[in-house]
Amino acid sequence: MHAPDRAALFAALEATWPAARCEAHGPWLIRFGAGGGKRVSAATPTGPVSASDIPQAEEAMRALGQAPLFMIRSEDAALDAALQARGYAVVDPVALYVAPIERLAAIETERLSGFAIWPPLAIQEEIWAEAGIGPARLAVMERAKGPKAAILGRADARAAGTAFVALHGEIAMIHALEVSPRMRRKQTGRRMMGVAAQWAQKAGARWIALAVTRENMPANALYASLGMASVETYHYRIPVSAEAHTA
Repeated sequence: MHAPDRAALFAALEATWPAARCEAHGPWLIRFGAGGGKRVSAATPTGPVSASDIPQAEEAMRALGQAPLFMIRSEDAALDAALQARGYAVVDPVALYVAPIERLAAIETERLSGFAIWPPLAIQEEIWAEAGIGPARLAVMERAKGPKAAILGRADARAAGTAFVALHGEIAMIHALEVSPRMRRKQTGRRMMGVAAQWAQKAGARWIALAVTRENMPANALYASLGMASVETYHYRIPVSAEAHTA
């Protein structure tokens, strides 16, 4: 069974964590994120672009009330170099992980250690809020079409973590997996991944995937330990002045 190609993975990423609105401006796809984070606010080229095309994207993003932000994928090397020359800095390098759904669905989950529900409970929203995932990102989850679930993880008979999972075709994408700081080191993340995979397998998924920043070493270690393979990377470019402002 061949793993999904990069185009399928990026399509699933887009569909399961959708922007509030997308606009075509020349060779650019401009996303309006409505405060939902970089992934739903970044511009990407839809075909070949040159340095002379960058101002068009910058103007379109500013017109939406957003600072210029570009997602750079492996095929965007020329754009990457042009943005660097223009004074843009790299932020948030990301790894895309994928695994056959049955690998994670086989994770042993204790009775009452996790549930797949929709909509999320208030306690899940509280755990997300504790991690900086507020209403704007919850709105992204609401926008996702097709099968989806909020995963509630439990440990010591208490709510311990939460995650969002949604399907696009045969790919289940995990987003916003968070474990409450006081409930860590209890295998909660591992069990939530198992619960999410079991739910997604029943919904028809053949693959489970997610995106995580490379600097999040505990998360990268968890996904590698579950047998997930890092198959693709991307990063963002923002003006250096914006990087200094957000540091």
